[in-house]
Amino acid sequence: MTTHTIGTREEWRAARLELLAAEKEHTRRADELARQRQALPWVRIDKVYRFDTDHGSASLTDLFAGRSQLLVYNFMFGPDYAAGCPSCSAIADGFNGLFVHLANHDVTLTAVSRAPLAKLQAYKKRLGWTFPWASSGGGDFNFDFNVSITEAQQREGSFEYNHEPGSAMVATQVPGGAAQFAARCGTDGLTFMRERPGMNAFALEDGVVYHTYSTYARGLDALWGMYPWLDRAPKGRNESGPWWRRNDEYDKR
Repeated sequence: MTTHTIGTREEWRAARLELLAAEKEHTRRADELARQRQALPWVRIDKVYRFDTDHGSASLTDLFAGRSQLLVYNFMFGPDYAAGCPSCSAIADGFNGLFVHLANHDVTLTAVSRAPLAKLQAYKKRLGWTFPWASSGGGDFNFDFNVSITEAQQREGSFEYNHEPGSAMVATQVPGGAAQFAARCGTDGLTFMRERPGMNAFALEDGVVYHTYSTYARGLDALWGMYPWLDRAPKGRNESGPWWRRNDEYDKR
């Protein structure tokens, strides 16, 4: 028998109208945050970055694919991983459907990882993805945009993540969830944690690339397609730890 509050339709409607007012305020606040994101100053990118793509070697400008805006999801798939991060994989499951709509609104969406291109291509095929995915290989892109750290940075805590200084104590302790995911990626916990999730936005104007926005950690929740739905389900997220799997690892239902 349910332990949840039971009410009449009239009681439900009164509570729902109260919640609606709060939801509308939340929407207005989200609109204001979007305006603040777009008002951030742009930072000119003069450094040359190279990527391996399905179409050969590419520059950061090439990743725009003829459009003026570029959204890069920094997918946790390090050179020593055997498979991509399950959390990043759950987020990326939504990219196929989004890509065509964004592309027709002057925005290119791509993923970038440090794993070799051949690993990324095989993983894409396994999970049924078609969105662009570039390898940043041995370059500095991931390090410069604070989504990868070196072993020395991890040991010393000399890095930044989520716009805050890193901590060696935190970076060298492997939580249970990270250890579990590391094993599912075919690597050890410390190696797994040298890759971090994030997204970065770029603009291209008059041949010049600008960095415009970045977000990490819980800032990615809004990009994780299943969570807005779970937040509206009767039991919400209803989780005490990582429960999700890659899309080909669930039992058939």
